[in-house]
Amino acid sequence: MSAEKTDAAAPLLEVRHLGKRYGSVIALTDISTTVRGGEVTCVLGDNGAGKSTFIKVLAGAHAHTEGTLLVEGSERRFGSPREALDLGIATVYQDLAVVPLMPVWRNFFLGSEVTRGVPPLRRLDVAAMKQITRDELAAMGIDLRDVEQPIGTLSGGERQCVAIARAVYFGAKVLILDEPTAALGVKQSGVVLRYIAKARDRGLGVVFITHNPHHAYPVGDRFLLLRRGRSMGDFAKAELTLDELVRMMAGGAELESLVDELQATDGGAGIAEEMKAELP
Repeated sequence: MSAEKTDAAAPLLEVRHLGKRYGSVIALTDISTTVRGGEVTCVLGDNGAGKSTFIKVLAGAHAHTEGTLLVEGSERRFGSPREALDLGIATVYQDLAVVPLMPVWRNFFLGSEVTRGVPPLRRLDVAAMKQITRDELAAMGIDLRDVEQPIGTLSGGERQCVAIARAVYFGAKVLILDEPTAALGVKQSGVVLRYIAKARDRGLGVVFITHNPHHAYPVGDRFLLLRRGRSMGDFAKAELTLDELVRMMAGGAELESLVDELQATDGGAGIAEEMKAELP
């Protein structure tokens, strides 16, 4: 599958003025962005920004109540995650759906096992599943010592990468990643970011949910910023720098206002200087 990027290519996934209400509670309003093949769309926001609700709408867990959701140009309203998955939209959640004591290959095929023979003599094709697991992980650049080892013995970054490779193998066109680097250290975060780039280079459209602009910017092609359920903007990478992204995420105008207030108080000058140093 080609990873070539062209503006003329139809988006794999697109939302226009998307909104979600729970009764009288407005969780999302007026959200618009696109996800193209061979690109990473980063969705950024702090806790409570609406990222989780946005994921649930894209993944089919919740139906949107306003706006339009299009998959490859066709308008859709999902009734279940299975509907989204059947259209090639796979979601890898932060907690990962793995069984820690099972081998890597069993987790790779969990719920979609390969069998051989005919009923009532049908049985698992263990050799085939092991080989496919090795081949698919190798294609993503993941070098495991042994696919027989329990997946719980892998690092957090390695488990995330196995989940990404699994989604790619089972035909995902759009891969939604829910805060994959949130609980990882610097080195393991780098491992996951490298495999996000590999998924993009294989032609997938990737939706990378994160609160960390320093993780998003190196791999991102488009950036949607959320705050309190509203869009702060949808930008191509050429339209903003990392410093500008950090500033928008940090609420630059609000922080500057707070710094000014602190400087006007007797005990706040020192704190204000420290905060000013942190501003991009």
